[in-house]
Amino acid sequence: MLNTIQTTIEGKTLVDVAISRIVEHEPPEGYYVAFSGGKDSIVVLDLVQRAGVKYDAHFSQTTVDPPEVTSYIKTHYPEVIWEKPRMSMFQLIMKKGMLPTRQIRFCCSELKEIGGRGRTVVTGIRWEESRFRANRGVFEESRRVKGKMFLNPIIDWTTDDVWSYIRSRGMPYCSLYDEGKTRIGCIMCPLQGEKGMRQDAERYPKYYRAYRHAIQRVISSGDRRSFGRGWGHSADEVLEWWITGGHPVKKMVENREMD
Repeated sequence: MLNTIQTTIEGKTLVDVAISRIVEHEPPEGYYVAFSGGKDSIVVLDLVQRAGVKYDAHFSQTTVDPPEVTSYIKTHYPEVIWEKPRMSMFQLIMKKGMLPTRQIRFCCSELKEIGGRGRTVVTGIRWEESRFRANRGVFEESRRVKGKMFLNPIIDWTTDDVWSYIRSRGMPYCSLYDEGKTRIGCIMCPLQGEKGMRQDAERYPKYYRAYRHAIQRVISSGDRRSFGRGWGHSADEVLEWWITGGHPVKKMVENREMD
């Protein structure tokens, strides 16, 4: 494979540019490195370490993290601090009275993005990943939390750049990538699409049953504003609606005031 990390920007390699960004924006108290165990976050943590800056790395548990990921982090990154959520994914579903969707990702803000308040958070966000992320900057302030800053040092890297870096450094990575996963996230995350969600349901039946139980609890509570009319009247029907992505999002938003 072409070593794409040798790509230059004004005479500097992508690695040089990324490290320069990290050094340039180092805060007095050090960085808060958001670590997920995915390919982008392991590259970013390695770059932060090479930059020689002060930092502490944090893994935000979601309670639906693949066991392969948590095992990988425990084995290879014992220094990473584990942040426990205020409630589990299933408790959050019951509180909201709805499931997270591709458009309404309350799970991310409640479970994954809660850390780093008042800090400069280093992430592995890249422009190539999505249309939304294409609007992000190298160094920017949070739109939700005042005083929280983000540094995205590899924002202009491609997926090939990331893998070239990992292989050139001989870095261990999560086994799920060798099984065909291109991105690693929560179990049954809607962003992976129907195929990935069905694979997760088969691979992690305990979590599938936990999602089903949470949905049934919402239905039994009588809170039918989020999934009810037209979206199925049983937990199995709602799960199928969720997995296929066949939901009328506009109507759901109108019928459910977000917390």
